[in-house]
Amino acid sequence: MSLENSQTSERKKSCVNCGAALTYEPGTDLITCDYCGHKEVIEESVLAFQELELNNYLQEMGAQSHSMEISMLHCSNCGANQHVEESYKSLHCVYCTMPLIIEDAYQDDWIVPGAVVPFDFKQDQAYQIFKKWVAGLWWSPNNLQRASLSPENTKGLYVPYWTFDAALDAQYEGQRGEYYYVTVTSGSGKNRRTRQERRTRWYTANGEVSGFVDDTLVKGSIQKGGQIPKQIASWRLEDLKTFDTRFLAGYVTEKYTIPLKDGHLEAKEKAKSIATAWARQDIGGDTQRVHRLEIQLSDETFKHILLPVYISSYTFNSKRYNFYVNGQTGKIHGTRPYSFWKIFLAIITAFIVIATIVYFANLQ
Repeated sequence: MSLENSQTSERKKSCVNCGAALTYEPGTDLITCDYCGHKEVIEESVLAFQELELNNYLQEMGAQSHSMEISMLHCSNCGANQHVEESYKSLHCVYCTMPLIIEDAYQDDWIVPGAVVPFDFKQDQAYQIFKKWVAGLWWSPNNLQRASLSPENTKGLYVPYWTFDAALDAQYEGQRGEYYYVTVTSGSGKNRRTRQERRTRWYTANGEVSGFVDDTLVKGSIQKGGQIPKQIASWRLEDLKTFDTRFLAGYVTEKYTIPLKDGHLEAKEKAKSIATAWARQDIGGDTQRVHRLEIQLSDETFKHILLPVYISSYTFNSKRYNFYVNGQTGKIHGTRPYSFWKIFLAIITAFIVIATIVYFANLQ
């Protein structure tokens, strides 16, 4: 198949003054030279990012029409596929820190990203977020704050996601429940008690609901380890910008490993959940049951987007712990050690307090 419309990934731009590599400056529309301070503006595209027609694109010709050749590095330890705009001699996997050698790079095609959420703050700020997080951990060892972590080991990574749009129509059959209350009596004599008990009358309900499902977000990659935790996986997609390779300058970009067709299947399941919520709202009443739901999706489009995450790890007592910072919102989540002695002493203290209360209560 001829790749008539395929593109080639452009290498990172060099400084016109000193020839050094330019890098994206988070939170701005600039790429800058760290050596001489020269700055260049990333001009905002006059074109909105493109939504690709799904059905045509799933065909072979459609897939080839928006491909781009890039240089990839594969981590044999965790399976992550990473693209770096810079000509590093060597680097380490952002997930598991195993060495990646540039000589092992290979050429691969990917679906051109339609949009990107650029990093909103710099690497050193991500490190400060980590330090504050460590300081606020309960039950952590006293010397955890001296964990061996260097700001230079905190790497910015653009993570691939799919987004799907579609017109959604659904037919449902179910029941509408309406609450009513009856007085229930129990016991007799002095022990006679009455209470209000809630019950439900059910009525048959059926109908149709429809609407537009916008930007259903589905992750585009999976590895053996190092998954982006769901606690930080929320971005303001209204800040998406039309894709420009200059936003990637100075950062690692992960290639998707979940195919478009598999992402689409997950998006359909999410659309079904949305349709179920719409059906419940349409049924009304106090509670609802949905027994049958048939959905139809039309005018389906998608785009491949890149979202920012800072990834790093720290070593404590010879064990490695990973942490992740959302590169847009600053939310953090990670693994952490616990102090056995702090937890043990807290339990002992709790037992002593409870025993003391019981002892004095028995004296009264």
